[in-house]
Amino acid sequence: MLKLYPGLFHKDHESYWVEFPDLPGCQTFGETLSEAMEAASEALGLYLYAQKEDGKELPKPSEISNIICGDDSFTSLVACDPSKYEKNIKAVKKTLTIPKW
Repeated sequence: MLKLYPGLFHKDHESYWVEFPDLPGCQTFGETLSEAMEAASEALGLYLYAQKEDGKELPKPSEISNIICGDDSFTSLVACDPSKYEKNIKAVKKTLTIPKW
């Protein structure tokens, strides 16, 4: 299920860092705006997946119009699908054969 949360994007010299006002500790960065948006989507998905795994309730997203930005920052909605990470985190047992050197 797709989730949307507002992200606060900050320009820092030649790169961007992103924080989520509704999700304490959820931050990421990117060298370009495109990389920052991609990293923000991944960070959001992993954060929400971890919250669900810990049995915590997901916080309600704030209205994007209520978020105050500084001079070198802007807000944007970031989308992710936390269920996408459920498949990738499960452990898999494999048998391995290696050379006897």
